[in-house]
Amino acid sequence: MTIYNDVPVRADRLVSLVLLLRQRGRMTAPELAAELEVSVRTVMRDVESLSTAGVPVYAERGRHGGFALLPGFRTELTGLTDDEATALLAATSRGGHLFGLHTELGSAVRKVLDAVPGTGAQRVSAAARRFLVEPDTDLLARRQALDEVAPAVLAAVREAVVSGRRLRLDHVGADGVTSTRTVDPIGLVTSRGRHYLLARRSGEDRTYRLSRISSADVLPEEAVRDDDVDLAALWRERSARFRAGEQQVRVRLSVAPARLAELLATAVSVLGDEPLEEVAGAGVGAGREGWRLLDVTFQDDRHARWAVWTLGLDAEVLDPPWLREQLRERALALAVHYARDLETR
Repeated sequence: MTIYNDVPVRADRLVSLVLLLRQRGRMTAPELAAELEVSVRTVMRDVESLSTAGVPVYAERGRHGGFALLPGFRTELTGLTDDEATALLAATSRGGHLFGLHTELGSAVRKVLDAVPGTGAQRVSAAARRFLVEPDTDLLARRQALDEVAPAVLAAVREAVVSGRRLRLDHVGADGVTSTRTVDPIGLVTSRGRHYLLARRSGEDRTYRLSRISSADVLPEEAVRDDDVDLAALWRERSARFRAGEQQVRVRLSVAPARLAELLATAVSVLGDEPLEEVAGAGVGAGREGWRLLDVTFQDDRHARWAVWTLGLDAEVLDPPWLREQLRERALALAVHYARDLETR
C-alpha cells in the first residue's frame, strides 16, 4: 500500500542530500546512495535536479572525487542551541525502533545538526555520542525482546493513527485464531520493545499488540475519536485495568536482595514488601540475611511460574501451594534429565 506520493518523498530526499553535503563535505555517489537508501542512479538524478534548481552542487573528478557544495552555501533553517540539539540527538539513540520511522529519523537528525549555528554541529554530535538510551542488552548481555512487526502493518497502522481514518486489521489471538476487526485508532505506544495500538471498537476500549496483527488496511471513512488526546493518561488507565485482570495470580515469596529489582521489573504489582527477618515465624536461615518478603501479582499462572523459576535459588514461593508444587516438579524433572549419562542417550 502506498502511503505517500512520490513528490514529498523526493523533496525530503533532496533536502537530506543537501544537508549531507553541508555536514560532511565531499561525498561519492555510492556513499550518498547508502545514506539515502536509494540507488546511485537516483542520486545522480537528484544532483542534476538540485543543480537545475540553483543549488551550487558540483562534481569533482578523479580517484578521490565526488559531489560537494560551493563553500559558504547555507540553507534557510532556524538555529538551535547546543543543549537543545544534544537533547534531541540523545533522545534518538533508540530511534531504530520508533514505529518503523528509521529513515525519517535519520533525515530529521541531519536537519537538527544543520540548524546548529556556527561550528556547533561537531560539538553537538560529539556530545550526543556520550548518551545512550535503552541499549539492546543490559550489563549481563541479556538482549531486550523486541516485537517483530511486519513493515506493511506498521506503516498502515501509523497512517491510520495520523490521518484519523478507520482501520481494518487481522488479529491473531492467544489461541492462534485470526479474526478481522474494524477499529477507530487513537494512538501508538511503545514500551520495553513492544508496540501497542490504542483504539476503540464499537465504542469499547481496545488495546492491540502490533506483533499480533498479521495485516492491516486503512479505510476511507473517518475514525470516531476525540480531536484531542492525552495518550499518557489513556495508557495509565488501560494499564491499571490490565493489572486488575481476572487471570492474575497473587504470590507470596521471599527473594534475595540481589534479585529484588529483577522481580519487581516483571511483577504486575507489589501488594506488600517487608524485611524477611522482621516477619514472625519466617525462620531466616544462614545466607538469607537481607532477604525480602513480598506479596506480588503476575499476569497469570504461566507468568508466575516463569518469573520465579528464572530467580533460581534466590527466591522461594511460600504461597500458593500449587505454585510451589509446580516448581518442585519442574526442578525434579530437570535433575533427572541431567542425571542421565550422555552415553545412554
